[in-house]
This record gives sequence, structure tokens and C-alpha cells, in this order.
Amino acid sequence: MDILLVASAFNSLTQRVYAELTDHGHRVDVVLASHGAEPVRAALQELRPELVIAPMLRTALPEEVWRDHTCLIVHPGPPGDRGPSSLDWAIAEGAAQWGVTVLQAEAAMDAGPIWAAEPFPVPAVGKSDLYRSEASDAAVTAVLTAVRRYAEGSYKPRPQTDDSISVLWREAFRQERRRIDWERDDTATVLRKLRGADSQPGVLDELLGREVFLHGGYAEDRLHGRPGELLARRAGAVCRATRDGAVWIPELRPRRNSGDPAPFRRPAAAVLAAWEPSLELPEAPVPLNLPPDRRTWTDIRYRQHGDVGFLGFSFPGGAMSTEQCRRLLAAYRHALTHPTRVLVLGGDRDFFSNGIHLNVIEAAPDPARESWINLNAMDDLVEAVLHTTDRLVVAALAGNAAAGGAMLALAADEVWCRTGVVLNPHYRRMGLYGSEYWTYSLPRRVGAAHAHRLTTEALPVSAASAERLGLVDRLVPAAPGDFPAEVRQLAAELAASPFVEARIAAKAAARAAAERERPLAAYREAELARMHTIFSDPDAPYHALRSAFVRKTPSGSPRPLTPPAGGLR
Repeated sequence: MDILLVASAFNSLTQRVYAELTDHGHRVDVVLASHGAEPVRAALQELRPELVIAPMLRTALPEEVWRDHTCLIVHPGPPGDRGPSSLDWAIAEGAAQWGVTVLQAEAAMDAGPIWAAEPFPVPAVGKSDLYRSEASDAAVTAVLTAVRRYAEGSYKPRPQTDDSISVLWREAFRQERRRIDWERDDTATVLRKLRGADSQPGVLDELLGREVFLHGGYAEDRLHGRPGELLARRAGAVCRATRDGAVWIPELRPRRNSGDPAPFRRPAAAVLAAWEPSLELPEAPVPLNLPPDRRTWTDIRYRQHGDVGFLGFSFPGGAMSTEQCRRLLAAYRHALTHPTRVLVLGGDRDFFSNGIHLNVIEAAPDPARESWINLNAMDDLVEAVLHTTDRLVVAALAGNAAAGGAMLALAADEVWCRTGVVLNPHYRRMGLYGSEYWTYSLPRRVGAAHAHRLTTEALPVSAASAERLGLVDRLVPAAPGDFPAEVRQLAAELAASPFVEARIAAKAAARAAAERERPLAAYREAELARMHTIFSDPDAPYHALRSAFVRKTPSGSPRPLTPPAGGLR
């Protein structure tokens, strides 16, 4: 069918729904409602779709849209749940099970007949992780079911007046409900509040006499202090005491002052240091091989099981700053000192990596210079992976990867991908040519023609399509919570293979031959020359696109599938 997606943002769920529907043979376009109602009307007039789907909407569809077209709304709540903050309420109330409902748009919000619904479990993770993982899986299943039912033409959607459906309207989950009482709230309550707002909107609080939004929260098992006291720092995060323990907060966002540019999330320690340079919080390091019984936060871990090493990393939003890249490179080199046959890279859940850290770059005194430094640190990491010839390296993608993060994965010998993952192996929508040795790794895997198409069309790719193209070597059809165990089993089998030594030897020989043909340094030099030109040009689109992305201000076309103008720079 011809399907139009109407969304407030081309976010992770919108991209996944687009990719999955395209995989199923539908012709799909996207228009952003954040640009106003007129682009939506124009897209409907131009495309005349058979079906409209709204994977993610912050505002209601105009009446003439849902009146004149069948419009299916993806609501992140079970049948009968209504209101704009469904996942927030699920986390706040400690729901063990939640759901996604695909319903038809009507005048009353979330009140239309139900075309499909799918339940999902609610683990103790942040809302954004839950949204991109369990909720996303359920949403795609429900959308595909609803589309099939609509196409067949015989299905009658279930009205919400059905006696089996209990209807409950939940109001917007406002900051008054999120507020932390550091004197009274126990650690479990504080964590629940922080997890319910980890990406958006954050928890409004006060630090050093200033209003600030707290983003993300993780338990700490050893540090204690006066409730609300700042205790320590680690890897950019800060630790804050609760009445019965402490929590780690990775990121902060200052509250906006009238007339100022929109503030954005940054590593918590950096925000506090900018406010009060004399603030001295003790460093609280933990070893890379943190014991499994420790209940604390760290963004990089190394563990070993027999002939397999696991280098786990998880950075907020998947972005990797200069400092994070350098620490991960040091951890990678540490992992190489352990004699394993297989080294697995990637976190247990959520993002693999999205490349350089645009928020940290935007906050730097000289964003162009920080862009250059961050990119080189990312290149150093990818180079180390490409030069590893004494073992097999596996990139295990529990979650999405984009830009330089996708190229980091492609530097590995094998890429294993959870079936719910979306890849964006391109840079063009940020006005960049790209680096991270993509001109070597991408054509090596998919061929020159497909590499050109992927980087110029700049469209999201589902895990299944990525496997067909050669971007991915193995699909792992596991639920988000089951992915780590599946990877451990597969890695153990790979390490035990009688052919693994021959593969390692063949890999080393192939790398040496490729180096003689054209050294990796030549790829890096050519890519960086293009990138340096962009970074050093204040009028290059990258700078405006980066600022708009970081500050979440509308930019670009309301039709995000339109190829970006200007070609590869």
C-alpha cells in the first residue's frame, strides 16, 4: 500500500516503523507535524495515501486529516489507556506489564476503535531505553498487524465501548509529580523518578543554587552522605546521596532563562564545573572488570568467560565525546592484553553508538576545534579495531547505531544485530562527509554502489535489510532482556570452533594485503581532509544542523526522506 507516516519527529520509532513497513513491500513516505499542519495537508494532497499512520505525535491531527483519511495512531499504552504520558505513568506506578495500542484517530484523544494491541514487559530501565526496546518491538508488531488487517478489508476494529475494555484517562505527568524529596524519598523512589524522565523531560531540581534538570539515574551501593549531598564523580557523572544510599546522575540540563538559547543535556560533572570551577568532588574510580555483585554505575566494563572477552560500553544517547572515546580506547587496549580468541564489543541494551558527541561539541568554547578533536579520537578507536589481527572481533548491537557508531561496528570482523535494531550508516543529514574509515569499511562489506546509495540517500535501514546488504553478519532474534545471554552463547560457540585459528590467520593475511594495496592511513587522511574543510567553514551546514539537533529546534525539510541537498561535501 501507499502509506504516509505523520510524526512529530523522525525519531527511533518513526524510523523503525518506516524501515519495517518498507521491508514488507509498502511504499512509505514521512511528513513531520512539528512543522505545522500545512506540510501535512500538502503531503496528503500530493501523495494521496491509502493509509495514514502516526507512530509518534505530540499534537492532535487536524480534523480534516482524520475525517477524510483512515489514520492509525500508535499509542504507548494498553487498550483503554488514554493520555499523553502513558509510559511515564507505567514507570511511576511500577507496572510489570504494559502495552502498545494502534487505534483509529477520532475527535477525542486515544478514544478511537482499536485495530491492534500488543503487550510488553517493563524492566527497571530508563524510559527512553524502554521506548526504543520493549515498547518499540511491541509497536512494530501491532502496526504490522493493523496494516495487514486494514489491507485485508474484512477486519472490524474493536470500539472502546466494548465492556472488556477498562478506559482510564491519565493526565500529563508534570514536574510536580517528578519532584524528588531528597530528605524523604528512598533510593528506589529516587531511581524510579529519574528513570521515568531520563531523556525527556528530565527531573527539575536544584544544584549549587541553580535550577537544573536531572537526566538518568543508577544505584550506588557503597557511597553515603547527607540526603541531597554531592558525593563524588565518575566518568562525567555525579553521585548524590539519598536518605538510605546514593544514585549516579550522568547528565544535567540547565533550566532555560528567558531570552537565552535552549540549553541541552551534557555530562553532569562538566555542567557543575562550569558553574563553580572551585567545586572539588572526589573521583570514585572502579575497575574495568567490576565484580558482578557490585551495584554501581560505570559506562565501560570488561569481563572474560573462557576464550571470550566482553568489552561493554553504554553512553547516554549513544554519543561518544572525546573523553569517552579515549577511555574506551584505553579499555580496548586493556582487553587486548588478555589472550582471548574472540572479543565482543557492545552494551547489553539500547544504543550501540551514534558517533561523536554533538552536545559536548556544541557546548565547547570552539565547537569546530572540538569537532576535530572528537572525530580524531573516534578514528583512533576504529583504527585500533581494524588493526586487531590476533583474534576475532565481534560488534554485538543490542540497539541502534548511526554515523560513526555504525562505522565502529563495521570495523569488527562480524556484526551481530538484535532484530529490532535500526542502522543509519551515513552522515549526510548532519552535513558531513564522514570519517571513521567508512570509505574502507563500507564498500568492503556492501560494494561501492551500495555504499554510495546508503550514504547519499541517507535512510534508516532495518536489521533484516542490513543483513541482506551485508552490513550485518548475524541476526539475533531475541527480546531486549535476552540479548546478552544469546550473545554470550554465540560467542562461546565461535571461540570453540575448530576453524577459529584459521580464520584469525586468514584475517591477518588479508589485512596485510589490503595495507600493501592502500594503507589505512591513506583512507583516514583523505576523509579527515574533507571533514576539516567542513569543520573550519563557519558557513558549512553542519554547524547550523548540529545546533538545531542539540537544541531540538525544527530544521530542514518537513519531509525527512527527501535526500539532503548539496551532495557529499
